[in-house]
Amino acid sequence: MTATTETTETTAPSNRRAWLYLLPVLVFVVIGAFLAFGLTRDPSVLPSALLDKPAPEFELPPIPGRDDHGFSRADLGGEPMLVNVWASWCVACRAEHPLLNRLAQEEGVIINGLNYKDRAEDAMAWLEELGDPFNYVGWDIKGRVAIEWGVYGVPETFVVDRNGTIVYKQVGQMTPRVINEVILPLIEKLRREQ
Repeated sequence: MTATTETTETTAPSNRRAWLYLLPVLVFVVIGAFLAFGLTRDPSVLPSALLDKPAPEFELPPIPGRDDHGFSRADLGGEPMLVNVWASWCVACRAEHPLLNRLAQEEGVIINGLNYKDRAEDAMAWLEELGDPFNYVGWDIKGRVAIEWGVYGVPETFVVDRNGTIVYKQVGQMTPRVINEVILPLIEKLRREQ
């Protein structure tokens, strides 16, 4: 063998070893980039396949003991409104309920409720104790309608426009900030568009 051939043969294994040492570093950099991107995302914003689409077809009976016709797709539309998914066993629902009462009484916002996997007597006691801001309430005892709406958990609130299209989804408890900065401006905008 000549000196040139020996140099080439010893360089090739050396280059392979260098790549083997660099591979974990490259993997670490790629994973770090994904994690850094993830930290820039708002964890309270969950995607919804229903945004800017008509609300699904559904028909729910009223909560036994509440005198109305329940809640269905036919009750959506005409003017902007909220659809609030709630349950008496939900602590965050209890915390946001005074805000719903305020929206209905002081701001004139139409709110329909979807009572999720709740016992009728508990739901009725809840409404009697905390107030009833709902125009209509559907009793979703098995949670099937909530699944069709893409509900992750309670509470969740949807803004529905005058055509019955879902234009916004609030996952989790509404706060005064969310109401003042998002919900009320959106309702006002939708009202002006009528």
